[in-house]
Amino acid sequence: MALILGLPTDGLPVTGMTMSSFEALQAECLDQFGVAPCKKECRGCCIKLTWLRDLKENLQLTDEISIRRYVKCHIMLLIGMILFGDKSGAAVHSKFLPLLRDFGSIGQYSWGSACLAHLYRVLCRASRFNNSFALNKYIILGGVTGSFVWAAYSMDRVDPNIIPLEIYMQSVIWSATVPLVSFECIEWHATDRIRRQFSFVQGVPNQEQNLDKAHGKVLTSPKNLNWATALTHSYWVMHWTNRYNHVLSEVPMPSQYPLEYYMDWY
Repeated sequence: MALILGLPTDGLPVTGMTMSSFEALQAECLDQFGVAPCKKECRGCCIKLTWLRDLKENLQLTDEISIRRYVKCHIMLLIGMILFGDKSGAAVHSKFLPLLRDFGSIGQYSWGSACLAHLYRVLCRASRFNNSFALNKYIILGGVTGSFVWAAYSMDRVDPNIIPLEIYMQSVIWSATVPLVSFECIEWHATDRIRRQFSFVQGVPNQEQNLDKAHGKVLTSPKNLNWATALTHSYWVMHWTNRYNHVLSEVPMPSQYPLEYYMDWY
């Protein structure tokens, strides 16, 4: 997420309040854009991308307020089309709008980890057992034979003119074994199962994490809820807050072949 999309990976969890009423959606848009969509320009709690696109194209960039509205439209379009898109590709959930209220704080959120949580969730839904088994088998065997490059984006492999050095500044937490948070979506970042990606020797990983009721939550029905303090989510949000305590720590060692006891476990 950091290296391909340039998203911040350290920072505040992407979470907060979701409001299901159309009136709340209109009030939020009116506050941030100076104009609100009508019902036909929305889909439930989602704003149609066509409305945002038209608003962006018709804004007159004459002052700081209009420029900020333009940037917020652009961010919401990125969220809906690329970062947190769904199979419809036609709308973006209004839950992200409150995170854009404070213009100077937008970059303080861990958009990268939230985007990864979304990716894991849709892969979980879209994958069938026989397909995912074949994929995992190929990856594992690729690592065994040495044909799979685990640390493809390490600094010694990438031209610094392609990926700026400042992107690597947050890399200290890339290996943190933590929950990834995006409102109702909680997914586990199982870095202890891909230690070779961080130039560590792969030993037997920990028992798989049970996210209990936090896993599988959806926003297809009205939910007026603060996900940061919800009973099913608050523990995992706090776990993310303590992410620096869960970073993988050992001396990096080049390991071309897996450990025998790991292969026995696998």
